[in-house]
Amino acid sequence: MSTVEELQKKVRELEAKLAAVQGNVAPVRQKIDVMSAEVVDSNPYSRLMALKRMGIVDNYEKIRELSVAVVGVGGVGSVTAEMLTRCGIGKLILFDYDKVELANMNRLFFQPHQAGLSKVDAAAATLQAINPDVTIDAHNYNITTVDNFQKFCDTISTGSLTGGPVNLVLSCVDNFEARMAINTACNELSQNWFESGVSENAVSGHIQFIAPGETACFACAPPLVVASNIDEKTLKRDGVCAASLPTTMGIVAGFLVQNALKYLLGFGTVTYYLGYSALTDFFPTMCLKPNPQCSDSQCVVRQKEARARPPPVELAAEVCEDARPLHADNSWGICLIDENAPEEEDSSNLRLAEGVQVAYSVALDSSTESSTGGAVAASELSLEDLMAQMKAM
Repeated sequence: MSTVEELQKKVRELEAKLAAVQGNVAPVRQKIDVMSAEVVDSNPYSRLMALKRMGIVDNYEKIRELSVAVVGVGGVGSVTAEMLTRCGIGKLILFDYDKVELANMNRLFFQPHQAGLSKVDAAAATLQAINPDVTIDAHNYNITTVDNFQKFCDTISTGSLTGGPVNLVLSCVDNFEARMAINTACNELSQNWFESGVSENAVSGHIQFIAPGETACFACAPPLVVASNIDEKTLKRDGVCAASLPTTMGIVAGFLVQNALKYLLGFGTVTYYLGYSALTDFFPTMCLKPNPQCSDSQCVVRQKEARARPPPVELAAEVCEDARPLHADNSWGICLIDENAPEEEDSSNLRLAEGVQVAYSVALDSSTESSTGGAVAASELSLEDLMAQMKAM
């Protein structure tokens, strides 16, 4: 009987997939072998390549050689995957075991006709239609189980375009169990990754960059639920769900991809922790140091390795000052002089402190000098003499 039910379930999934394909038929453009900066309407990469022309990115074409794993294809993860696909990432590896539901339609990316499909399959089909140049690898399983956890580790360690480890892992899951699984895997593999999340009231979120051994991992400062060993499944109640806003999830996904691009393409400064409070539009930033007493043993090992590495040497750039005056020749007849040039007038009779020089002197004409002579002379009198002169007047 169970076999019949499984077959019926499979038939329903295939029917839903067929309906989704038939209801979303669209022409797919041909693959583009080489990114071009040519500014024409038919070039999907012209505005991305403009970053190179404007001096923001040295080599944007490098993005086609990079591989990124996105764990969790929900409200944040689906938008994250779409942004990376539109940016032309080389390979995208998706992990999720949930299905698309009509309850997900308050978020971005997924469409009603995809209800019933697995999120990774629905996402892969949509993303492939957006940019066929991107290699999409979908994995429909729960990474927290023992068997699947090892499959997850093997995939991110050998799943890149070159057969090696992926360049970055992006965590977009909505539970602490999956976050701890990703944290454990990345600590074991010494894999850099981003953690992200949105609060249950949907008005705050954050992203955090984690470099094993160099910054705090997720277990270094765990949330109270994790630190107390509470099964978060026991906290859920029937008929009660978390709030969800597409705005907050889109903002967090934007922050996540923006910093992922800065890390992958080497421009700007990667933020180690960036929070977002929608109620006050507050964006806190910080850098969390690793905990020497972290409960994850691999994190402690990575900390020792990080301390043993020599610090990076920063080469100071030599600054050459041009002594020539700017715009010495001009068509307006303006003569430029150095404000710090010594004055030609003799100022040897002035007693100035060391390091102080005369900026300018005021020439006194004879009339001014004669008219003020009495006042100058009077200023040299004592107070008693001045009082006597006033009484005599």
